[in-house]
Amino acid sequence: MFADKNRLRNDKDVERALKSKKSVFDAVAGLKYVANGLPDNRVTVVVGTKVSKLSVDRNRVKRQYREIIRLLLPNMKTGYDMIILVSKPALALDYEQKRERLTKVFKKSGLLNA
Repeated sequence: MFADKNRLRNDKDVERALKSKKSVFDAVAGLKYVANGLPDNRVTVVVGTKVSKLSVDRNRVKRQYREIIRLLLPNMKTGYDMIILVSKPALALDYEQKRERLTKVFKKSGLLNA
């Protein structure tokens, strides 16, 4: 679970990040991000009903991605609002595969320092 300062909750901020031209996509997850002018990163994970009709599956995927991001946050550049958009193939991957793919997405975006 993210700390409160790392949660992207405000609808206006989410819309601003979604409309951002900065994005990196993988077959499993996508990242849309925009600078926020704050000292911290704020993140939200979106798993739609197209991924799975079962909320149990969607929530499991969200929890896994949140944990991966929580562990990556100390190694990331600060001052960004980020939205992780998850697609259906994520259901078939295990935790380690999700971690590897999301790490590649963050590296490709230039947000990951290490």
